[in-house]
Amino acid sequence: MAKKLSLDIGTITSRVAKYKQILENTIQYRQQWHDHLKSMILETLEYISEESKLGAKVNVRDSIENMEAIVFDLGRVHSGLKEKIDQSDIKKTIVKTQGALIYQQLFNGKIMVMIVLPYIEGYGEPRPPKNVEILRPEELKQGFILRHVEEFLKDVTDWEDYDDDQPAKPVIGFNAPIGFDSNSEDGLEEMTG
Repeated sequence: MAKKLSLDIGTITSRVAKYKQILENTIQYRQQWHDHLKSMILETLEYISEESKLGAKVNVRDSIENMEAIVFDLGRVHSGLKEKIDQSDIKKTIVKTQGALIYQQLFNGKIMVMIVLPYIEGYGEPRPPKNVEILRPEELKQGFILRHVEEFLKDVTDWEDYDDDQPAKPVIGFNAPIGFDSNSEDGLEEMTG
């Protein structure tokens, strides 16, 4: 027979209640995805692609139940680059993946929004997806999707227009002390007194 203990488990009890609520939220979030969120995301992205004449394809990746993804994909194209093979006239076409905006269900039913930047196959490594934000299903509205597409288009446009004219980021550390004016001849004297 188990011995009765006298312990204060108030903190544990409140943590158990929170844990059970989180588990229930996961079930509700997954249901919301299937009931309306998935179709709202699909319809909104398809509308944006058609009305803007962007030509993005909207695909559903559903190989794992309750971890589906909706992909707003700009597709793959010939990059315009060709690699010479040996000393022959044979050239290998190099493909460019043009980028994608992804709405991915997480294991807990929340939605992670990611941007995959363009990349040229065989020319460096693709960057990992940029995590835009993680939202509960009730937080994801059409206005958010518009903002996500705008950010996606800005990022892929910046990638396509890459050059070294980007504004320099301020250097942090010993190379540029705070208050040091590198254009001033006496900038160092200002710092040292």
